[in-house]
Order: sequence, then structure tokens, then C-alpha cells
Amino acid sequence: MTKTTKKRLSYSDAGVNIERGEQFVANIAPLAEATARIGVMGGLGGFGGLFDIKATGFHDPLIVAATDGVGTKLLLAIDLNRHHTIGIDLVAMCVNDLVVQGAQPLFFLDYFATGTLSLEVAESALKGIVEGCLQSEAALLGGETAEMPQMYSKDHYDLAGFCVGAVEREDLIDGSDVKSGDIILGLTSSGVHSNGYSLVRKIIEKSGVNYDYVLEKKSLGEILLEPTRIYVKTIISLIKQHKVNAIAHITGGGLTKNIPRVLPKGLSARIDLSSWSAPTIFSWLKEKGQVSSSEMLSTFNCGIGMVLIIPEDMVADAEVYLKAAGEKTYRIGEVTEGDACVEYKNELFMNN
Repeated sequence: MTKTTKKRLSYSDAGVNIERGEQFVANIAPLAEATARIGVMGGLGGFGGLFDIKATGFHDPLIVAATDGVGTKLLLAIDLNRHHTIGIDLVAMCVNDLVVQGAQPLFFLDYFATGTLSLEVAESALKGIVEGCLQSEAALLGGETAEMPQMYSKDHYDLAGFCVGAVEREDLIDGSDVKSGDIILGLTSSGVHSNGYSLVRKIIEKSGVNYDYVLEKKSLGEILLEPTRIYVKTIISLIKQHKVNAIAHITGGGLTKNIPRVLPKGLSARIDLSSWSAPTIFSWLKEKGQVSSSEMLSTFNCGIGMVLIIPEDMVADAEVYLKAAGEKTYRIGEVTEGDACVEYKNELFMNN
């Protein structure tokens, strides 16, 4: 009787290529090294990244941590096979959350999960992450790459980011100094940033247009993949020179949901929607999707990516400083007595 030999299974038979993963780490190591800053100890490849916070010069630091992703904007990047800018988005969503508390980003880690690891796609996304780290002066301290063919389809992947920063205890910005009469400044966004893309994609599907559709001399795909602005250098330099009582990163929930997060109990915000003009992409989304103004303002940033709350007698100096730094700002409102809500006056969009 002939003995049947059973095939020995390997990890590669299950769809996971260890060698390709190791090659990816080797390829990105020089990129990560380019983000090194004071405090980094060692390089990629260890079980954990080391960082010496004492070496950065902080005396009595508070550690601030943030984590985020880029949501279904990833599906747009996959559909258009453009992955570089999505890496910038990933860093931006984390470091912008840190800086609202006055924290300087120190280091960043990423998690890249996919069905089948494409070195080209993964390296493109990582180059974007490196660019985001350089813009925010955060070191890319490490990360994780996971190949999970049963979890993701072949060409799909997901990203998550993790960032740690620090702020001197006495310099923490927590909104406790906000008072009625403070002025609300808006810093411009670069577009839709990285929130609301499930609605964006639904609107595009409903409209029947494709990503090649031209809007103000750019394709719709190009406009929608514009990376999230990183405000770190602007804000860190500002708060070293000028008093800022609170800062809000305008992400999912828009102005409506994010401004109240930094207001003390008993205070609200009155926003004048006529004080700035929303970029055309927002008007286009509103019209094509027949989205109400209130829904737009509670979903998208509508042209304001970061909000600063500054004492009335100090706001003019802050505006001069920001203008000299190349920042376009708008006085979009003021803090009022109330129950932690946002009240709007006038109209941002011509049609309700």
C-alpha cells in the first residue's frame, strides 16, 4: 500500500509573506531615520521604540497622546491608486489633536494592515507619513505592518496612527481661561481634510459624476485627496508669543460639535457665517447632495480647520503675528454666555 504524503502548510500558504514584510521594514528604515529628533533612541526593528523625554529639555512635562485614522478617505485613495497624501492625513489627524492642548508632538507610530502587502502601495503611504512627521517635527519611532488576507480584500488596507507629545504643566491649554467676550479666530482648511467621506462618496454616487470631473480647474479626485493641513508649527510658535485660551481642531462634527468641546460650562459660541467664504467643494457637495446647511456645519469643516479662542484685547496682536507667518485668519465669532453650544448667524451657503 502506498503511503500518502500530506502537504506541509506554511504561513505563505495562508497568504502571509514574511519575507516581503521584512523587505518593507528594510526599505522604510532610511525614511524613518530622516524624521529623527532629539530624544530618539535606537532605530526601527525593536519590540518597542525608545524616547528620552528628558533630553528634549522639558522640566515638568505632561504627556499628551492621540490616536486616529483617516476613515473612508482611504477608499478614495485606493480607487485612484494615490497613496502618498493619505499618509500625511494620518499624521495630521493625530498631531493636530495634540497641539490644541499646547503639546509639541514628539513621536509617531503607525499601523498598516492589508490583505496582500504591496511594497509600492505601502511605501507610498509611508512616504506620506514621513512627510507629515517632518511637517510636525515628530519622529517616526516605529510601527506595525499586518498582512491579513482573511480580513481584507487583496487591494485594500487600513491605517491607524498614534502620536505622543508633551507640554509643560504650566503651559497646558485646556479651555479653563475662556471667558465671555473672547474672540474666535478661524484658520483656513485645505479642503475637506479627513472627515465626512462616507457622505462625500454617497453624494458622488448620487450625482453620477466620476473623480475626473473638473471643478475650478482641478479634478474632483485631486480636490478630495488634498491632504489635511498640519497646524503644529503655526500654533506652537503662536502660543510661545501670545495668549490663547483654547484651541479646537475642526474634525468630524464640524464647528457645531467641536467648539463646545473646549468651552467651560456656562459658555457658548456665536459664529458669523458671513465672515468667511467656504471653498467651492463644500458648495458643490451641498448642492449635489441636497444637504442642509446645518448638516454641512455638523459634518464638515466648511473651510475652517482650526479655531483659536483669544482674549479680545490680545487678538489684534495675534492676527498680526499670524499674518506675518503667512496664515490666513478670520474673526468668525465670539464667546457668549450659554450652555456649551454654537449659535449661528447669517449664511455660509446661498441656498438652505
